[in-house]
Amino acid sequence: MGVLSVRFMKNSLIIFTGLLFVSPKIFSQAQSCPVNINFALDNLTHWEAYTGNNANGNEDQTRLYYDSTKTAPGGTINVKAIAEFNLPSVTGIQVITAQGNDIFGGFQKIPTINGYSYNYSILLGSTSITHSMGGANAGGYVRGVSYQIAVPATPAGQPYTMTYAYAMVLENGRHASDDQPLFSATLTLANGKIISCASPKYFLPTTGAINNGNAILDSAAAKAEGFTVSQQLSPNTDPNGPQGTTLHLQDVWTKGWNEVTFDLSPYRGQTVTLTFETDNCVPGGHFAYSYVALRNTCAGLNISGPLLACSNTDFIYSVPALSGATYNWTVPGDWTINSGSGTNIINVSTGTTGGAVIANEVNSCANLKDTIQVSNTPPTIPGNVTNDATVCALSNGNTLLLNGKRGNVISWISSTNGTTWIPISDTTSSFTYQNLNITTVFKALVQNGTTCSIDTSSAATISVDQKTVGGVLDPANADFCAEQTVADVLRLSNFNGHVTNWQSSTDSINWQNFSPVNNDSTYNVLGLTSTTYFRSIVQNGVCPADTSAVASVKLFTTPFPQSAFDPADTTICYGTSAPLNAAITIGTNYTWIKTDSLQNPGSGVIPSPPFTLTAMALPSGTTNYVLSIENNGCPNFLLDTFHINVIPQIIVNAGNDTSVVVGEPLQLHATSNDTTEDIFTWTPSTDLSSPNISSPVGIYGSNVDTITYIVKATDAYGCIGENKISVRVFKTLPDIFVPNAFTPGKGINNIFRPIPVGISSLNYFRVYNRWGQLVYETERTEQGWDGTVGGKPQDAGTFVWMVQGIDYTGRTITKKGTMVLIR
Repeated sequence: MGVLSVRFMKNSLIIFTGLLFVSPKIFSQAQSCPVNINFALDNLTHWEAYTGNNANGNEDQTRLYYDSTKTAPGGTINVKAIAEFNLPSVTGIQVITAQGNDIFGGFQKIPTINGYSYNYSILLGSTSITHSMGGANAGGYVRGVSYQIAVPATPAGQPYTMTYAYAMVLENGRHASDDQPLFSATLTLANGKIISCASPKYFLPTTGAINNGNAILDSAAAKAEGFTVSQQLSPNTDPNGPQGTTLHLQDVWTKGWNEVTFDLSPYRGQTVTLTFETDNCVPGGHFAYSYVALRNTCAGLNISGPLLACSNTDFIYSVPALSGATYNWTVPGDWTINSGSGTNIINVSTGTTGGAVIANEVNSCANLKDTIQVSNTPPTIPGNVTNDATVCALSNGNTLLLNGKRGNVISWISSTNGTTWIPISDTTSSFTYQNLNITTVFKALVQNGTTCSIDTSSAATISVDQKTVGGVLDPANADFCAEQTVADVLRLSNFNGHVTNWQSSTDSINWQNFSPVNNDSTYNVLGLTSTTYFRSIVQNGVCPADTSAVASVKLFTTPFPQSAFDPADTTICYGTSAPLNAAITIGTNYTWIKTDSLQNPGSGVIPSPPFTLTAMALPSGTTNYVLSIENNGCPNFLLDTFHINVIPQIIVNAGNDTSVVVGEPLQLHATSNDTTEDIFTWTPSTDLSSPNISSPVGIYGSNVDTITYIVKATDAYGCIGENKISVRVFKTLPDIFVPNAFTPGKGINNIFRPIPVGISSLNYFRVYNRWGQLVYETERTEQGWDGTVGGKPQDAGTFVWMVQGIDYTGRTITKKGTMVLIR
């Protein structure tokens, strides 16, 4: 393609570096950078580009050049991307205009460093590799871009700097260091001489040791240089490994963004060439790609950091890094440099005064210095919001004042739950709230300048009481009879607030307050001499009071029924009865509201008072019997309630009928469902150790064949429950009797089971069919075989049984035999 040729455009843009504007220098800072030096045109215009391979590291490298004076396909004017060498489908050089994160390193593709945001970057390289050892594609891929810079002929001592940032993704090739994947920046004079102090190369360092033909990565040195291992695997496969295996798992190393500055003022009036290049390894089986971004300011060193610093606060000040440089910082007298004093980035703690922050950056190519004047501002004081208040919902409003602050109000915030805060776009020292419907807390956010922290003021709590609701009285219309002794109850419901008092009126116009005050939500109406109206007064917090709906109580001159009843409450045993007595002195008729299990309820007519009636109640459970008495002419009934508490039936369990042999102790045990402590009595007491306990022991002689006991349980109320148990006494030694036949499915003899006598436990009872197959087995004496297997009835025939048990003396009894199943 010929010799590299680039034209230089003089006009350029000027931007400021760092977080904030910096103070003037000794020399004019209106130094122009070359046009599109920072890819601001979002393409490669004015840049020379080339792709190629490193031809296994030989001198006869293959290159494909793209001229800065031409358009595509042979030039770079308005070109945004260029393919890898001989790989048209893979991008090897690309201008990055949209932000995103690198998949291996996670860093941003367009950096922001120490507060300075770059707008564009360029990507050099890809993950493409070649293992070919010959032919046009031999060697690793190479990609580069160059710019010819005409250094202005400015006065001596005036700096002309270039600042670039770089980030790298390098796959460890396990080669000697000079054959590893790399990124380089090269500054070349017109005579071809390289300015070495401004021309660094970046690669993964390896030691001199060779292991199986591979160099050993110096991991400690790599990490010290800022490299980290990516968690993403290489996309390329190992040609020497099994098919489909991944090349060097997790052996991709990345280095995030770093800045570099170099000074071109020693080359005033000359043209220098800046070249960035990214190379795969030699011979090319491991990839490399890099990102490069440039600042568009060439005026000299610029300190990034705040010009207004909050007292007693930590801040960062920085300058772009200079390759191989030493650094010296000076800060105001009462400041402290916490870290980084010998680097391009310092962390400081400010004092209470301002002053000059000075950075001096020196290497063999440059001696740069910058000074900024930093002013001091005292820290934020958030102040106090006044005052707490309680208001009524919706109809409210007041102004909150922020007092004692230092700084500006950033905004107000509010919360109704103390957790979620809502911003309020008000930056004044007063805030007016209106029509709150729920308790709300208000605070102000205050900041003194941009470098002091934002702080939150004390809070003002505006408590909101919901609107008073007077409610309704139930019943809205009631009746009252003369001489009524049972109150009509008025109940307030659907109200909000608390009752402050009740009022009454005989005309529903003129109202009198209760005296003494009644704060209850109910009122018992008694002693009326005329029809009367009632209402309650309700108030919720600070909200205005409200009155309830009106209830009227109409007076009837007919006397209210009168009666005495006995008993009001009584307790009886299950199965017994209780008398219900009533003596009616005023009334014309009566009704039992509950008549089931009631004997002799009467006719319901009161022939002439006084009138006495007695009914007998026989409830099976606890029951209320209500006697309703009416006096014709009075709409209200007198209700007398008899509460009968029935003790639940006592159910006694004496156990199952059983058999013993002569002399065998029999442990009897009776229980009941009663939760209280019962008294047990056994009748007769024959051969029992004690007849008055729940668990006596019986021992029988030869004079007894069968005996039946009745056990009675008596509770604390005298209620009784009974049960019985029969004991059969065998005159034999302990034994196990087994029937020789059974008829399953019939009414009797339908279960085949052993009959143990004098046996304390059964080891087993087994039944086999004629083929020796087990068809039934149990260890429980009360269980037996029903003649089925798996739910299927067995055919009639002969079966073999075996049984073994332990008698009460500890002797083992084993027996076997046959039986006949009869259908």
